Order: sequence, then structure tokens, then C-alpha cells
Amino acid sequence: MAEPDRAEEPERLPREAGVGAETFRRALGSHAAGVVVVTAAPATGPVGVTATSFTSVSLDPPLVSFYIDARSGTWPGIRDAPAFAVNVLSEDQWETAQRFATKGVDRFAPPTRWRPGAEGLPLIEDAVGHILCRRHDLLAVGDHWLVVGRVAAAEVQAGDGGRPLLYHRGRYGRFEA
Repeated sequence: MAEPDRAEEPERLPREAGVGAETFRRALGSHAAGVVVVTAAPATGPVGVTATSFTSVSLDPPLVSFYIDARSGTWPGIRDAPAFAVNVLSEDQWETAQRFATKGVDRFAPPTRWRPGAEGLPLIEDAVGHILCRRHDLLAVGDHWLVVGRVAAAEVQAGDGGRPLLYHRGRYGRFEA
């Protein structure tokens, strides 16, 4: 393998954001992500939102995170609740994902199937798994909030745990092994 020519100065990245919103969205869309519905039970009633930004943060202590748009109608309920549940959707729950991503609908009305879990946290039936968290930290980042939760409990669907729902290039899909 040839050594790179060190005589030329490499191109520099712009100091300010140099990518348009549409190009940025397309680039992000090339990344496949798991789909979850984050739910909470504030005093005003259950809230939930579809998220593809969910990720693990730490094993010790057990921490997870997700981002939520600061303009989301669900944000005040998530912010005000001391705990939240991450419902890892199964490959056939794309309609549930779509419902919790739609504004102006009662997300918990039928056909949504859910049950109250610990502390009244809404748990979506038939999800691959549920991760119940206490709010650990909130941080404003750009036009979103980073929500970090400390995992208090987790449950996985019996058997092989089922297959998760994925999101890629603006479409829901499934993992083929």
C-alpha cells in the first residue's frame, strides 16, 4: 500500500454547518435504525412517541438514551414524568410505529394494544422487549432534547425474543438473517 502524499494539505471541513437539510436527511436515512416507542405516564395521562435514536449508553450504571424534538407535543409529558418505558417494536408493528409518529391522534386508543406496567408506564403489547427507566438526565442539543434514563427493569419476549422493526430510507422493514 502506497503512503499518502504528505506534501499536499488535506481539504478542511467548514467551521460552520456546510450541509443542507435535505442532504443531511438523506445521509441519515442511509443508516438503518431500530424502532422503539417511548412511553411515559405523567399526571396528565399516558404519552408516547416513535423514536429511532434510541441507544445504549453505559453498562455500569445501566443507561440508555434517545432524542426527542423540542417542538414535539409529547415532549412536555416525557419531560415531566419521572420514568419512561422503551418499547422495542417487533418486525410486524410498523402500524404502531406509524401511529405513535402521527400528530393529532389518540395513540393509545384501539387498535393500539397496551397495558400499564410498573408505576403505570404504558407497555406496548407484543413488543420484542420493554426497558423501564428512571429519568437520569436531560440535555438540550440543537433542536432536540437528549433524554438519558437509568434502567430499572427490562423484559424480553419469550423464546428468541422476536425480530425487531427497522427504519431505513424513510421506510419500515425487517431484518433478514
